[in-house]
Amino acid sequence: MQITGAVLERCGSPAPYTQSRPIAIGPLDLDPPGPGELLVRIEVAGICHSDLSVVDGSRVRPVPMLLGHEAAGIVEAAGPGTAIAVGRRVVMTFLPRCGHCEACGTGGRLPCTAGSAANAAGTLLGGGVRLHRDGDAVNHHLGVSAFATHAVVAAASVVPVDDDVPPDIAALLGCAVLTGGGAVVNAGRPRPGQTVAVVGLGGVGAAALLVAKALGHPVIGVDTVPAKLATASALGAEALTPDEAAGRRVPLVIEAAGAARAFETAYALTAPGGTTVTVGLPRPDARASIAPLTLTAEARTVVGSYLGSAVPGDDVPRYVDLWRQGDLPLDRLVSDRIDLEGLPAALDRLAAGEALRQLIVFSTD
Repeated sequence: MQITGAVLERCGSPAPYTQSRPIAIGPLDLDPPGPGELLVRIEVAGICHSDLSVVDGSRVRPVPMLLGHEAAGIVEAAGPGTAIAVGRRVVMTFLPRCGHCEACGTGGRLPCTAGSAANAAGTLLGGGVRLHRDGDAVNHHLGVSAFATHAVVAAASVVPVDDDVPPDIAALLGCAVLTGGGAVVNAGRPRPGQTVAVVGLGGVGAAALLVAKALGHPVIGVDTVPAKLATASALGAEALTPDEAAGRRVPLVIEAAGAARAFETAYALTAPGGTTVTVGLPRPDARASIAPLTLTAEARTVVGSYLGSAVPGDDVPRYVDLWRQGDLPLDRLVSDRIDLEGLPAALDRLAAGEALRQLIVFSTD
């Protein structure tokens, strides 16, 4: 079938992307789903810093590549061997799990070996590419490629949700909430009543803040952008700049900015005996400086957490329940809704630190 999607032609183009134009929006051919795969009509896709990091060259991926990894949609067709019914709304997740490798046996702590290899190669979990343009293959982004009207994905890349979960909420569950919330719930595991600090209040950081609040923890939000601090304050957090946070010590600190200086700020905020969880993805050559003595003398723990150390099939229902109860107002994460043609400008806003989660809303016609 023919679809419309946003293809990254080259990595490392400079901002503003409305001028450098590394993304081409146009028609592509999408193969039908193979065994264990689904055809999904995309309803809503979120624009995440992980998309931007491929565009700006921080994380180089094979191009051309159809971008997008955080989304929700409706299953329109299923390949052989899939148990998810046509017509179900699904949350797209960016790390499929084979369920058989040693990493999949760690309860989410380690990313699936097969899923990680497929993501790096630009293929689906079962191998191969289902996207083509003018007869040439177009790579998949993290097994999803959601900046398009339709996607073919491995069934292991989705989690079904009920119809009462609207698509804009469902989309956020697939990356921002799994990653940010999981940094708190799965990697940080704070004790009841402990304060949680979040450094970096983009979409993932704000989601971590919301989940910590939903679970009853006092929260401190740290950022350099006044608008993000205002949002954190409106969400019930104590909002501080890094300078204002200097000298504070907190049992659990989540670093969600993906920058070396943010990691240093998060580590400095962590109390003796406390835990620093880092979910940000800085450039590969980024380096941070900490005093190793404090790890021993203060019995500190530093934890890396990819996709919030989540098992999506277990974690997504947990967040849906919190949302249904009114404790997790995920709509507060949405800073703008756009169409696909607005993607380059949205990436510029994200690069400038002006957005939490911008959502691409696809027509239902």
